[in-house]
Amino acid sequence: MIRPLLVPFLLFLTACGLTTTRPKVEMSLAQAAFMAAKEAGADTHSPTLYRKAEVFYLKAKSAYRRKYFNKAQEYAVLSKRYSEKAEYEAFRKKALEGAGQP
Repeated sequence: MIRPLLVPFLLFLTACGLTTTRPKVEMSLAQAAFMAAKEAGADTHSPTLYRKAEVFYLKAKSAYRRKYFNKAQEYAVLSKRYSEKAEYEAFRKKALEGAGQP
């Protein structure tokens, strides 16, 4: 009696794993944006945005490892967005400091 139910159940489980794609591109873009923000000095010039980017990047990596690919993709996109904002703020503040403005 259990055997007829087992085959459809196993097919269902394997089909779910095949429909979700790994967010490799999003993860790579998030990593590149985060590293660029770090190199720009965003950790000192824009610490709030940099910390948000870091938190979302770590969440994305954790979700990816656990195979929660939809969440990993969401977190990677958010990390990229905050990393880019932090990098921009860091460059802007550096330029203002270089121009002699506080």
